[in-house]
Amino acid sequence: MREENSQSGRPQTGRPQTGRSTTDKSSSDRRSAGRPHSERGPRPSGSRSSGTHHSGKGGENSGEREEYVWVLDYLPYGKAVDARSMSQKKPLVQAVGDKKFTLMELVPKNGVIPEIQSRVYVGSGDRDAIDHVKQRVGHSDLTHGANLELPYILEACVRHQEERFVKFFNEAHSITTRLHMLELLPGIGKKLMWSIIDERKKGDFKSFQNLHERIPSLHDPAKVIAHRIEEELKDDFIKYRLFTTPPHRQRPA
Repeated sequence: MREENSQSGRPQTGRPQTGRSTTDKSSSDRRSAGRPHSERGPRPSGSRSSGTHHSGKGGENSGEREEYVWVLDYLPYGKAVDARSMSQKKPLVQAVGDKKFTLMELVPKNGVIPEIQSRVYVGSGDRDAIDHVKQRVGHSDLTHGANLELPYILEACVRHQEERFVKFFNEAHSITTRLHMLELLPGIGKKLMWSIIDERKKGDFKSFQNLHERIPSLHDPAKVIAHRIEEELKDDFIKYRLFTTPPHRQRPA
């Protein structure tokens, strides 16, 4: 984690604001026995530590690029490791994508200061706030401010895409005969997993609220999903990926 001159302080805990920019200055995976193996649905992304690979990510096209990102931090003078003079340094934005949760660094347009917690467009065509994507980064490359913002923004991102993640609870299935996708979520063990599976047989879950009402012991499904996403972002070698893609690695020279 890097210490940088940033604008993120993170005392605020409100939900991120969407689609705005301004020119004003401003679990480890659990392995349990007795998994059901007749469930079908989205498959987790590639295993990094065992050589086993699973294609797909929640039924989405793994080749899709991020079109929207959530701003984690704004660095008016770039990163501290940049040895250039202040006059030569360019502002930098650290952000997380809302489709594959890719961590990246972006260069904003001249005179534009994207608000921390805002959702901005980075896809093809005209962009209001971002000039170009500089590079993909890892969790260890995030500034202190970005690291503080990450849990709150991931939760907001999950709530923003409620239908997508409720669908995960409806379609999650066994990975092996010994492990179910639901067990990869923090706080979900064998008993709770079976409660979810048995309840969804009566009908699909319709929302996070409906999920909680039908499974009272699952207190906040959005936070559970957000915590899992954060675990996957922090661990480059995590065995199973439900919502993220493995980091790009440079080949040895």
